[in-house]
Amino acid sequence: MVEKIITLENVSLVDFLGPDNQNIRQLAAAFPGSKIISRGNEIKIQGQVPIIARINEILSSLIEHYHQYGQITDKTVNQYLNAADEEQEERSLAAAPDVIVFGAKGGIIKAKTANQKRLVDAVMKHDLVFTLGPAGTGKTYVSVALAVRALKNKEVKKIIISRPVVEAGESLGFLPGDMKEKVDPYLRPIYDALEDMIPAEKLKFYQENKIIEIAPLAYMRGRTLNNAFVLLDEAQNTTPSQLKMFLTRMGPSAKVMVNGDRTQIDLPTKQKSGLIQAMDILKDVSGIGFVEMTAEDVVRHRLVKEIVMAYDRFDVKQQHDQAQRPRREYRRPETPENHPDARRPDDDTAELPVNHEQL
Repeated sequence: MVEKIITLENVSLVDFLGPDNQNIRQLAAAFPGSKIISRGNEIKIQGQVPIIARINEILSSLIEHYHQYGQITDKTVNQYLNAADEEQEERSLAAAPDVIVFGAKGGIIKAKTANQKRLVDAVMKHDLVFTLGPAGTGKTYVSVALAVRALKNKEVKKIIISRPVVEAGESLGFLPGDMKEKVDPYLRPIYDALEDMIPAEKLKFYQENKIIEIAPLAYMRGRTLNNAFVLLDEAQNTTPSQLKMFLTRMGPSAKVMVNGDRTQIDLPTKQKSGLIQAMDILKDVSGIGFVEMTAEDVVRHRLVKEIVMAYDRFDVKQQHDQAQRPRREYRRPETPENHPDARRPDDDTAELPVNHEQL
């Protein structure tokens, strides 16, 4: 453990340190492995060299802020702490290019399978990417991580995430609560992913200031989505007109991802999935990326992979059985008119009735 002393010159200690030294205590709480002690016009920092360097950078920024604005508040300290965290994360990402983003609790979020890596590469190369795959392959989670990285790297100004709201067994009108409370359960996986990657206070700030928007697909109509990372999740439950509407919202500086699972379509039986149709229509359009995930990419419980594979085998068997099933010849139902024994008035070969009285 080493020590560094910073001398405060031309600084009002009360305005800089805050009531009862709350600003310094807030700074110290952010670095639990160090000690920050204020004595007179000196601030003593004790800790490991990398930690001391980061605290010194933050204190230098706070001193500059004080000389410009004349006061330091707890919000000021929090802003500089967040800025330092982002700078540290950028340096770490540069040193570890396979990491997509660092989680809210310091965890590393990166591609875990070959197809997840293909997805990351596709998003780097294309402005529009379609991703198909079964449940548990990380489509949503990796996509949200890529969106958060783009926002942190200032590649985009906002994140817009949407899902179609499709009723599955219960009508929305009969669910309790207002419209937001009815719709939020459909969007819960998005919130869960974001909460893993962004600290709660910052996520709240982003949402309140419309930097991150999470909304049902219907809310996208009429908008132009520009300077944004846009994700449409569960796209297999869009109708062809809905998906066309969404794709045509794309602005000149947008990055768009469309995710779906062809095995979990909740649309009415006779309704065609917009995602399946779009994959066929756009397959030859240059500049669009397509990534297909399989059961091998499942990163949830090991049983999820077995479940997905079992359903795949079942679907293949069903298709095989249908193909092998002999087709039944269509036979016109017998009626008095088409019965074999029926005689037609215009049939010259038909026997005339015998009049026994004439014999």
